[in-house]
Amino acid sequence: MTSILHRQIRHTLPVAVSAKGIRIQDSQGREYIDASGGAAVSCLGHGHPDVLAAMHAQTDRLAYAHTSFFTTEVAEQLADQLVRTGPAGTSHVYFVSGGSEAVEAALKMARQYFVEIGQPQREHFIARRQSYHGNTLGALAVSGNAWRRRQFAPLLIPVTHVSPCYEYRGREAGETLEAYGQRLVAELAEAIDQLGAGNVIAFIAETVGGATQGAPTPVPGYLKGVRELCTRHGILLILDEVMCGMGRTGTLHACEAEGVVPDLLVIAKGLGGGYQPIGAVLAQHRIVDAFAQGSGMFQHGHTYLGHPVACAAALAVQQVIHRDGLLAQVQRLGHGLRERLVAAFGAHPNVGDIRGRGLFQAIELVADRASKETFDPARKLHARIKAEAMARGLMVYPMGGTIDGSRGDHVLLAPPFIATDDDLDQIVERLAAAVAAAL
Repeated sequence: MTSILHRQIRHTLPVAVSAKGIRIQDSQGREYIDASGGAAVSCLGHGHPDVLAAMHAQTDRLAYAHTSFFTTEVAEQLADQLVRTGPAGTSHVYFVSGGSEAVEAALKMARQYFVEIGQPQREHFIARRQSYHGNTLGALAVSGNAWRRRQFAPLLIPVTHVSPCYEYRGREAGETLEAYGQRLVAELAEAIDQLGAGNVIAFIAETVGGATQGAPTPVPGYLKGVRELCTRHGILLILDEVMCGMGRTGTLHACEAEGVVPDLLVIAKGLGGGYQPIGAVLAQHRIVDAFAQGSGMFQHGHTYLGHPVACAAALAVQQVIHRDGLLAQVQRLGHGLRERLVAAFGAHPNVGDIRGRGLFQAIELVADRASKETFDPARKLHARIKAEAMARGLMVYPMGGTIDGSRGDHVLLAPPFIATDDDLDQIVERLAAAVAAAL
């Protein structure tokens, strides 16, 4: 019996008792390879000595100070680090305790920006179907995850959703990647026209899709087209890199690979690597300048934002990533992971697509490769794969409803940046065995 209201009430979870590197042990002595970093969180794995030392030292010095009274040295140092390594024009960082809070803050920041500059009529957000931006009400409203939204729909603000960049199923026969991307940009332009460009606050999108669709990457020119469209209409571009950012795809920020600078960039998971709850919004200087020249404040706040121990953990994580050259390692290991996935699943009759970037990759399962027909959702293939993987000592991140919230199954992989080639061998071997058993 448990007194915890777990996510799955009728499911008994193993008890995690220790972890080191990319492996977690349970109370029965079983060991699991953490091939998903939990939920793409544990970028440095578990028990990294530098991060533990930084947290210990900060706890000894100062564990908590409310930000309405004080700033702290460690929060200032982390902010300086993130501004220095952020997209061009980044001037300030707003700290929170996780991804949903960070998206919520970005939405309010965007709205307040237009109030400050005298455009209070802007009240609409545009997002993408099959996106996921978090579970708080504002974040869930902009999310396009149909299953997560359904029962809470009456509580959500109206948001316009357009097509995701999902080349495997969205690109038409004979259509080039570039033409597909421009078609999506044209669809966004039409949505803006229907709402009235002067009434739109922002377009929000995951740079590389996350848990809902399994790491679909933007096609060439798509995000640049989106950026140009938003700039033309004075609409803010919010990029959500909670899952795909902070080195996960091989560059510190996934938008670097696209040559795009957002107005607001949302980060979390890999920021602190799971050692403490932390997230952040990276804001362009013109956003903050509008606040400074107007009300002089950002009308938002949480009790634990800028938490000193969380900032100490995140600062140590980021320092290790840069010191140890882990971005280059993610790129190298990412190529190795893709090669192994192609070798294991490239000709598999029930794997339709292998996609992603860096150490953020996925396979999409199909009943038939030629037609891309999905398995019956009632079969819950994704859940079966997860159970079979756990039975083999492997943690992966499967999800159902890949296409529309109901149909489709995929499995997401996001191993820590410190994984070895031997680890990748074991991950793909165990995943192949789990998929075979589930099928």
